[in-house]
Amino acid sequence: MLIPLKQDAINDLIPAIATGKQYAYYWANFPTLLKNLFISLVGVLFFWLLGSFFGRAGDNISLIFRIVMGLYWLWSPIYWASVRNNRFRRYRYCGFWRGKVLDVYLTEEIVKEESAIDKLGRVIIVENRRRLFNMEIADKSGFRATITTPVKRIYKSINRGQAVEGLLLTNDPDFMNIAQITDVYIPRNKLWLGEYPYLRRDVFLDIRRELAAIYGR
Repeated sequence: MLIPLKQDAINDLIPAIATGKQYAYYWANFPTLLKNLFISLVGVLFFWLLGSFFGRAGDNISLIFRIVMGLYWLWSPIYWASVRNNRFRRYRYCGFWRGKVLDVYLTEEIVKEESAIDKLGRVIIVENRRRLFNMEIADKSGFRATITTPVKRIYKSINRGQAVEGLLLTNDPDFMNIAQITDVYIPRNKLWLGEYPYLRRDVFLDIRRELAAIYGR
C-alpha cells in the first residue's frame, strides 16, 4: 500500500537540522570522537599559523576560525547529519508505504583491514568485521527493498510476514520510479530499523494514526 502525502510532509518528517538520534549517529563512538578532536586540533594549529603569517591584520579573523575549528568535534555531527537529511529533502514527492517482511538474515562486512606479524614473522591481514541484520521487504505492487542495520538482540522478534511501514521518496509524481526509502517501522514490535534515522518518529507515528483513521489498518 502506498498513500501519497503532501509535498511539505517531507520537510516535517525529515528535519533540516539534526535530531538527537541523528546527532548520536554521527557522534558514533570513542574512536570517532578522537578523530574529530584531532581534526579540531589540526584546524586550530593551521589557522594560528596562518594568522601569525599575516600578523595583526589577520589575527582577529584567525581567532574566529580557531574558535570554530576548536569546536569542530561538537558541531560536526550536526553538520553531517543535516547534509545527509537535505539530500532526501530535495525529493519532490513522498508517500506513506506499508508492506510485509519477506525474509530476514545475517551477513558480515569488513570494516577495516590491518597488517600484522604473527609469531613466525609472517605478515598477515587482520580483518575487522561486523555482523549486519538484513530485512527484505516488499508489497503487492512489486516494490522490494532491503533494510540493513547492525545486529541487535531485539531484532530476533522480527519474523516473515510481519507488516512494515516507511516513507518512499521520488521525483516521479506517479511513483513509478522510487528513488529512496527511509528507515522503517514494524508496528507489531514497535521497532525502528535502518542504517540511519532519517525520520522524525513522532511525526511519522502521528501521520500513521491519521491515515489509520481514514483508511483503516
